[in-house]
Amino acid sequence: MPFETLLTLFALLLAMVWTPGPNNAMLSASGAQFGHRASLPHILGVAFGFPIMLFIMAFGLGEVFLASVLLQETLRWVGAAMLLFVAFKIATGKRPGKTGARRRPFRFYEAIAFQWINPKAWAMAIGIVATFITGENPLLEASIAATLAALAGLTSANGWVWFGVWMQQWLHTDLRFRIFNLCMASIIVFGIILLLLDK
Repeated sequence: MPFETLLTLFALLLAMVWTPGPNNAMLSASGAQFGHRASLPHILGVAFGFPIMLFIMAFGLGEVFLASVLLQETLRWVGAAMLLFVAFKIATGKRPGKTGARRRPFRFYEAIAFQWINPKAWAMAIGIVATFITGENPLLEASIAATLAALAGLTSANGWVWFGVWMQQWLHTDLRFRIFNLCMASIIVFGIILLLLDK
């Protein structure tokens, strides 16, 4: 890949991963509820889960996905349903220490698995593969794209968790915590609406 193409791809990845979406809303909620250290498995799962997905897509799965309308539609609707469930859980979440509060953040493998039902992650992966992967050297191109995605993902995942941690100082009442969670859940719901209307 020419150097200019690498810079363009990295800039695009940064823009994509920093844009509010399901992962970032969940990371902020985790930071607000559990802090940065406890959210590290979630951070790493997001930061490396998407690059793994991108690598596999760049290596050939993308063509299978694009060739099957049924697979695309199934993923869209199952992913939307799962994201609505996640949004509901965030919106109804309680402050740490309260009865019924979530007891732990996402585990590493859960955050990795979440990428496969996240329509935004699929849209990003397909867009990158269609634009930047030529197929001349699939292993090298897939490895470069995944590496850049991991670097971009580490900045974004940490940044959104730190945003949640920073918000903790204002979230010391049930009302403020509920408003914050409703805002994070709304980001997810808004993203779902955009993805379902994007046809």
